[in-house]
Amino acid sequence: MMYRSLFPRDALAELDRLQREMQQTFRLSPSIRGIARGGFPAMNVGGTQQSVEIYAFAPGIDPATLDVQIEKGVLTVAGERKLTAPGEDATVHIDERFAGRFRRVVTLPDDIDPAAVDAKYRDGVLRISIARKQSAQPRRITIQ
Repeated sequence: MMYRSLFPRDALAELDRLQREMQQTFRLSPSIRGIARGGFPAMNVGGTQQSVEIYAFAPGIDPATLDVQIEKGVLTVAGERKLTAPGEDATVHIDERFAGRFRRVVTLPDDIDPAAVDAKYRDGVLRISIARKQSAQPRRITIQ
């Protein structure tokens, strides 16, 4: 007979285990794209009072092949990662790196200035900085 404790931490651990099993059951593919987490490239989106900052982690991508667009308050990052074959005589045992076309879409806040965008790609990270409109900037009002 297996002993099971009824302490809440054990129940929570059991629920966590069941949740992981359910996620593995319904996962569409074991791809590194991370479908359950949002896709490729992985992105961090944040902001300051002066700008919205987007970081797209896309190592191995030629920056010339990336397509970054802003239209009607929506940022789109698209491109393609080419398949790199190990060689004609090589046998592939594990292939976890995503290859193919990708597209990520991010809805931007209303106070951005689509004419003031800076995009730089360095060390596999695409950094997009979008300035906020001057009218949206906080300002100190002098009391008379």
